Amino acid sequence: MRKLRIRTFTMLCLFFLLTLPWIFFVTAHFMDNQTFSISNSRQQNETLQTHLAEMIRMIEVNTDQWTDPSWQNKLQTQLRQAKMDVVIESSSNSEIYRSSPKRHSRISSTEQFSVIEDGQLIGRVVLYLPKSNGGQLISAFVGLLLAFFVVGVEMRRFLLKPLEKMSRAARQIATGNWDVQLPKSRIAEIAEVRDGFEAMVEGLEQSHRKQVELEEERRFVIAAVAHDLRTPLFALRGYLDGLEQGIAQSPEQVTRYITVCKEKSAQLDRLVEDLFTFTKMEYLESELNNKTLNLTQIFRKSMDSLSPQAGQKHISILNDSADECFISGDSHLLERAMNNMLENAVRYTPSGGEVTVQCYKEGDKIKFTIRDTGPGFSSEELERVFEPLYRGEASRSRTTGGSGLGLAISQRIVKQHGGVLAVKNHSEGGALLAGWLPATDPN
Repeated sequence: MRKLRIRTFTMLCLFFLLTLPWIFFVTAHFMDNQTFSISNSRQQNETLQTHLAEMIRMIEVNTDQWTDPSWQNKLQTQLRQAKMDVVIESSSNSEIYRSSPKRHSRISSTEQFSVIEDGQLIGRVVLYLPKSNGGQLISAFVGLLLAFFVVGVEMRRFLLKPLEKMSRAARQIATGNWDVQLPKSRIAEIAEVRDGFEAMVEGLEQSHRKQVELEEERRFVIAAVAHDLRTPLFALRGYLDGLEQGIAQSPEQVTRYITVCKEKSAQLDRLVEDLFTFTKMEYLESELNNKTLNLTQIFRKSMDSLSPQAGQKHISILNDSADECFISGDSHLLERAMNNMLENAVRYTPSGGEVTVQCYKEGDKIKFTIRDTGPGFSSEELERVFEPLYRGEASRSRTTGGSGLGLAISQRIVKQHGGVLAVKNHSEGGALLAGWLPATDPN
């Protein structure tokens, strides 16, 4: 549908306002004179003035022949040629002669004069002139009124009604009703406003939907955190009560109770730290302290920190990384991300298993993989493993020490550095974490 600019629409309306009265005027002129030529009107006016002067002179000069039939016939002939009619009355208002028996309307053009001789009133004369251009002017005025009416209707149709509909749509949106029908218009400016309004509605709807999702996620996180904090706190309080009440009587029992309390406190510490990091990554805007880093060295630090935990389960951590995998990023956050991924692999790898770390450069990317020899991911876990606080299958539940936030935090850190992190199952068994980060020049 071709659209008009308001300027073009206004010019068309103005052209219509000027053209329609002229069309009505020309049409009325043609119906009266059987010609479209307007120049003939001037000649007709001159001829009319000549005939009028002749009629007046003939009537004033021949006052003594007003009642003469032959003179009246002669006058009738000239009146017919001049397309006029006349009524002659005496001084006493009695009718002496009438050229036409029909009555003329009051709006007919007339020329009235009195005939006086020697100071005495002889009679009165009324000359009915031919039709003037008054009808043409009336036709032009009617055309102007019709033009205003049509322009008003079209302005309401193209301008006012779409704006009124958009005003009602705005009030509906204010009440929370996003399913509004925005009006279409052939005026380009209004169509542009409609498109912008529609984009704004879509943005508001998406923002509202995101806000609802965040609110639901917030409630879920609060409920999950409350549950996860309550479990170790309940166990910690139970063992502390046992120590206080003297249930643990032997030194071995006391030592075991204290060891459990330390484990639970460490679990609480990890959970609180994970929650803090996740909240910071998800809801708070923080600037990255970017530096040129070697991802291979970051993996080595994480492997060194997890060596005691891996040694307890007799798990081997193999590093098959290139020497130079330079990236630009925040060392603290990247160490946290890689440590979470390695800790997750060690946690779910059975005793005597193996964790392999690989890092290498490919084009303008630094790619890395972490593979374990554990049970791998189920189909549901592959879809939801990066969801915050996702519990997963029993074999990967938090009873093994996880908070359910480690991989979610790692994915957000990698994404914040412009990279990608994904999970899948290795073809030879076990879980595989694979991702990449933008490479940088070490110089």
